[in-house]
Amino acid sequence: MSHTEPVDRSTKSLGSTVFWRLAEDIPRPLQTGLMIASIAVPLLLWWLLTTFGSIDPTFLPSPANVITAFGRLWSTGELLQDTVASLWRVGVGFFMAVLCSIPVGVLMGSFASIRALLEPLFGLVRYMPAPAFIPLLILYLGIGEEPKITLIFIGVFFFNSLMVMDTVKFVPKDLIEATYTLGGNRLQTLLQVIFPHVLPGILDASRINLAAAWQLVIVSELIAATEGLGRRISVAGRFLRTDEIFVGLIVIGVIGLIFDLFFQYLLRVSCRWAAQKR
Repeated sequence: MSHTEPVDRSTKSLGSTVFWRLAEDIPRPLQTGLMIASIAVPLLLWWLLTTFGSIDPTFLPSPANVITAFGRLWSTGELLQDTVASLWRVGVGFFMAVLCSIPVGVLMGSFASIRALLEPLFGLVRYMPAPAFIPLLILYLGIGEEPKITLIFIGVFFFNSLMVMDTVKFVPKDLIEATYTLGGNRLQTLLQVIFPHVLPGILDASRINLAAAWQLVIVSELIAATEGLGRRISVAGRFLRTDEIFVGLIVIGVIGLIFDLFFQYLLRVSCRWAAQKR
């Protein structure tokens, strides 16, 4: 009797609250349906508002107007040129920031001496808004590509270093002690134990900070650029071309989603053990 009651109660709860499962996976059909609805419902509301509502297209263009603007910008090659320019800036700045921040973050998390030396400085810079550096970067580096890439580097490097550091700090000490017991030295512990253990956290931190890189490149292009999605949005806003603003925003969102899915795929492929634990 005592064994059947919990089973019945859990079965009843499982069937009635499948949507509200706490820290558990939901059925794949429900997950797929919710993911589709997250995109389809806002698009449907957008279409209904612009079709049946008396809204000035200057303030909210219809989906058809945005598609038309997309085709116009794509046919002239302007949209492709702007997209490639922004992608190149984000790619270079983000890659350099991640390449530098991972070893710095691992060392800060592994050695209390390095953490004490760098964490106060990194914590100070972290609270300085990266766009506030734009006037100085223009003064020091001019108005070419260098200040835009440097701005992305500044905005990603310090945050990513601290996030990697926090990931390393939570590596179980028993794991490190066991490595020493088995004859491992300090370098082997860093490269063969700590780094593989925190790799999923590093990928997650990089995935999160990629959004910051896109925000910063758009800000930099709003101020000084001859091409780029940020400049496209700025020019469109100046001439009240709201449909082109929507095109720029949607393109940025789609590119960001593609990169986000890529990082999730990379996590599943390179860290299968971590993906299975989630």
